[in-house]
Amino acid sequence: MKRIHKVAVLGAGTMGARIAGHFANAGVPALLLDMVPPDADGTARNKIAAAGLEAARKSKPAAFYEPSLARLVTIGNFEDDLKRLADVDWIVEAVVENLEIKRSLLKKVEAIRKPGTIVTTNTSGLPVAKIAEGFSEDFRRSWFGTHFFNPPRYMRLLELIPTPDADRRLMEAVTHFCDTQLGKGVVLAKDTPNFIANRIGTFSVLNVMRLMQEMDMSVEEVDALTGQALGWPRSATFRTIDMVGLDILGHVVSNMTGAGVGQAIDERSDLKLPESYRQMLERKFLGDKTKQGFYNKVKGEGAEDERLALDWKTLEYRPRRKPKFAALEIAKNVEATGARVRMLLGLDGSSPQKGDQSGAFLWAALSDLWAYSANRIPEISDSVVEIDRAMHLGFNWELGPFQLWDAAGVEATVRRMKKEGRPIAANVEQLHRQLRPQVLGFVHGRLEACRCPAGRVVRRGREKIERSGQEECRSFARRSGRGCGRHRVSLEDECHRGGHRLADHANLEARRSGGQLRRLRDHQRRAEFFCGCEPDAPADVCPGRRMG
Repeated sequence: MKRIHKVAVLGAGTMGARIAGHFANAGVPALLLDMVPPDADGTARNKIAAAGLEAARKSKPAAFYEPSLARLVTIGNFEDDLKRLADVDWIVEAVVENLEIKRSLLKKVEAIRKPGTIVTTNTSGLPVAKIAEGFSEDFRRSWFGTHFFNPPRYMRLLELIPTPDADRRLMEAVTHFCDTQLGKGVVLAKDTPNFIANRIGTFSVLNVMRLMQEMDMSVEEVDALTGQALGWPRSATFRTIDMVGLDILGHVVSNMTGAGVGQAIDERSDLKLPESYRQMLERKFLGDKTKQGFYNKVKGEGAEDERLALDWKTLEYRPRRKPKFAALEIAKNVEATGARVRMLLGLDGSSPQKGDQSGAFLWAALSDLWAYSANRIPEISDSVVEIDRAMHLGFNWELGPFQLWDAAGVEATVRRMKKEGRPIAANVEQLHRQLRPQVLGFVHGRLEACRCPAGRVVRRGREKIERSGQEECRSFARRSGRGCGRHRVSLEDECHRGGHRLADHANLEARRSGGQLRRLRDHQRRAEFFCGCEPDAPADVCPGRRMG
């Protein structure tokens, strides 16, 4: 496996400088290069790179573990120091999102880098393969996407985007390095607009804004429903946008809805930023960076600051109003996210409260999210697990969209969606129509159904074995984390090997062993069952192993 001892980052903007800073956090020397300012000479030729590094030093939250680590970042420029790229093992391109600018710079890099040097792009919107189109075979073999999330020190997600020509061994080297050295959770994404996390997250935000306007709700009401109630961050929707920056979200949305190279065309391409949002951009209501966005912090009468909320209809600030949702107040007493969501959606057996705006809003938002996410397979990823991990690591969702769907109950929600005439993803509809099972569940990247009570004949090696409906139910429960209700199946069943407790779908990467919880890196790629046994455990040792 290729070793990475020194890196270079091209572009000293907000992302580039902080990526270089996080390499320094790992003790890896980084070369940070940017343009030469017009008419600059001497040390001033590195002025742009120096400013980027200084901004990273002063950033809040801090980009460096400790200020002294900035010594591992060496600054330079594209004219005087590009030749130093011959000494590095990995080059990360992070210049402005312009196809021609990137290609022009990378042509110079191609002439200087030594063969086999890894070159990746941090683009968030341009097609990765198109950037290197027409380059040499060795360059294309070493070229793929590495999409860091901002701020790189704190956001664990790294989306790895292969191209048709990319050398899988080099990708494995970067995956191993980012996992062990940078503390990243690496998710494999396809070369599509906004990749995985931003594609799903952007749709969710645009759809929430649409529903807010259609249901005449306030910013505070939407944030009350799209935060901890769903297992999403406390900052919910609009407070999160303020922290990220309204201009940044606008740029991410343009990757999907603009007329550029990487435009996404799907069944919800009609979603756009509302006119009020565009007016906020014009007025420089950009969030925390301009001290006003959807919320505005002002000096209160007492010692504490007061946060005002924006009325999206008038674009004027007013004192925040506490949302009054009776169902939400009751649901706050439910600790488990799945049970809380089922209660809010009226799927727990209780009849929905009359005039419950919170339930109607959440049902519309989540049913649309589930249908959209399912329709993105295999477009953005071949696996629901990768999509769930991307949303967990990149957006800090406790449960990814499919985990949340499982928790709410796939069968019950699909039945309700069909009854209301809501769109259902073709892959979900096909299985529902063919099998009509009592329960559906997502199992390791695909939707499956419990086959009990009929049972079936399965194969273990050359031996055919007839399995009862109860055995089928038990196997399905192990694989999906859900029982179908026809048989008494305990999800706390223990494997024979070492008494490892079955890990549910919301905690795929952990196991209990000797009282200690330890992470299993990429376990979902190596094992058929997440029961805690080793991937090669034989079926007669681990009853959770799939037969057939």
